[in-house]
This record gives sequence, structure tokens and C-alpha cells, in this order.
Amino acid sequence: MAELILRRAALDGSRFSQLQHGVLLARTAPAVFRVTGPGALTCLQGLLTNDLDKPGEGAVVYGALLTPKGMIVVDLWVHRGPAGFLLVAAPGARDAVRQLFARGLPPRLARVEDCTGTLEGSWLYGDLAIAALAAAHLPVPDAEGHGTLSGEGAETLALLRPTPGAPFRALLLGSNATLDAAEAALERAGALRGGVAEQEAARVLAGWPLLGAEIQDKTLPQEVRYDEIGGVSYTKGCYTGQETVARLHFRGHANRELRGLVWDGTPLLEDALVRGVDGKEVGQVSSVLDLDAMSLGLAVIRREVTPGATITAGNRAARVVALPFDLSRLSQAAG
Repeated sequence: MAELILRRAALDGSRFSQLQHGVLLARTAPAVFRVTGPGALTCLQGLLTNDLDKPGEGAVVYGALLTPKGMIVVDLWVHRGPAGFLLVAAPGARDAVRQLFARGLPPRLARVEDCTGTLEGSWLYGDLAIAALAAAHLPVPDAEGHGTLSGEGAETLALLRPTPGAPFRALLLGSNATLDAAEAALERAGALRGGVAEQEAARVLAGWPLLGAEIQDKTLPQEVRYDEIGGVSYTKGCYTGQETVARLHFRGHANRELRGLVWDGTPLLEDALVRGVDGKEVGQVSSVLDLDAMSLGLAVIRREVTPGATITAGNRAARVVALPFDLSRLSQAAG
């Protein structure tokens, strides 16, 4: 297994409030691919853990590409447009996606265009994100889990609205110039600019796994909440790795699960190991968010360590909680 690198972010009260109840935008350069052709749907159905067919045109779906043994190679968001599919993954996943597509997508059926660097992404966070899009006179999909396209050529703007529970409220994909104009309109509508810290905070709060953190080279989908976050379909038919995923779902259970951790104050984390009441290692902290009154963490730990347990993580006592984090309940418990 690759060495796990702990991800850590901190937010003060004002930025945290804006992230939750206002609107923040953050620009990134994700790995982006466009897949078109007469067999694009069929071919992608045979690779992605989730169903691209049943939701129909305009759908925005989250899923993963797996090894034949059911382990996650890369996670990504997929938009089914009128002329094909847009797929968005973490920047570091670009080579892995290219290799998988080279092996799994026959060119005569599915044409792959690597749009990384040509299309960038502007991620929107906060309760007012959708209202800000409307105020900025930008296209707004009529439902969560849908996307829309506007403009032509280099000025094409794709706007994806994810399924409920995702860390972000909307994603705009376009050229650098197109996103500059869209972000300027959003700022006039009240949006503030954020960065990596805000993105990490939103992801941790949502209990959403990240490649290289919660998702390692031998991680199975059920170990990182794919059932809860809608990342896998058990009805769509075969795809690479489907046999392992289905067998685990129908006949067993994952031995490890993604849980939330809560520390009162800042965890030390010289040692990111999670230890149970008997002192035995049961997992490892992968992500931490430091807030004013407490710290929140994500860890894939043994399934028998259930919410409500008190364990040792980062050399300090921590509470195990269910995901996503419920800040109102945590604040009441701390009070």
C-alpha cells in the first residue's frame, strides 16, 4: 500500500460560516475527458460503478473505475450531455484514466478527448450558491444531479449540479476566459473566493472520500461510503470489478468503514494511528479539519468500532461519529 499522507486544513469562524451559509468559489485544473461516439454509453457502462443509462440525458453521476478485483483506481463525476459525456477527476488521476480508457474504450465505438488544461473548473460551495448562479445570470440546472451546457466552441460553459450530499453545490467547466467571466459575475452576486482549505473543509464535513487519502490502492467502494453517497449501482449490470462489489453487498460486508472522528481542541497527530479501547490499531486518520472549538477527522477503521465509541487517534481521545458530520448535534454535545 502507498504511504498515506495526512491531509489537514483549518478555517476560522467567518470563513467557515461563509462556506456553509454564503457562497464560495474555488478554481482548480481537474482532469477532464470528453467521450463521444455511438458506443460511448455502452462502453462507459462497462467501466463505471454507477448507472449512466437510467438517469437519462443531463444527469450528473458520481462513481469510480475499478480494478478487476473491485478496488478503486479513480473516482470521478460524469455528465451525460446531448453529444456525449464529460468526466471530471482529480488532477493526479489523469494518467490512470487515460490508461484505463486506452484499454477499455474501442476507438470505433467511443472517442476520447483529453480536455485537461483546456477546460478548468470553478467549484461553488454554500447554501447561497444556486441563488448566486441565478443572480449572476448563469445557467442553473432545474434539479440536483443534473447539468446544462451553454455557449459554443471555446465559450462553452458546462454547469454541473451534483446529487444531494456532495461536498460542493455546483461545478462550472469552461476555458480560462469563460470561467474568468463567470466568476466575475458570481463575485458581483456576492460570492467570495476560496481555496484548498475551504474545499477540504467541505469535503470532510460531507464525509466524502478522496483519492490518495481515504481511497488507497486497495480500497473497495463499500469501505468509503459508496452505498451512502450513491456511488455504486447494484442493478445496472456488469462492469469491471462488479463481481467483487456485488458479492460484498449481497453476501457479506466490508471489514473497514469510513467514520468521522471528533476531538475537543486540536489533535496532536504525531501518530495518525487509530487505536481501540484495548490499544490495538484499528485504522489510520487520513484527513483533519481544525475549527475554532473542535477538530473533525476522517478515518477508515474496523467496522466493529461503531459511532459513539471513544478511541485514541493522534495520541488523543476522540469520539467516533457517523458521517456526514452533524454540527448542530456535535455543538450540543460539546456544550
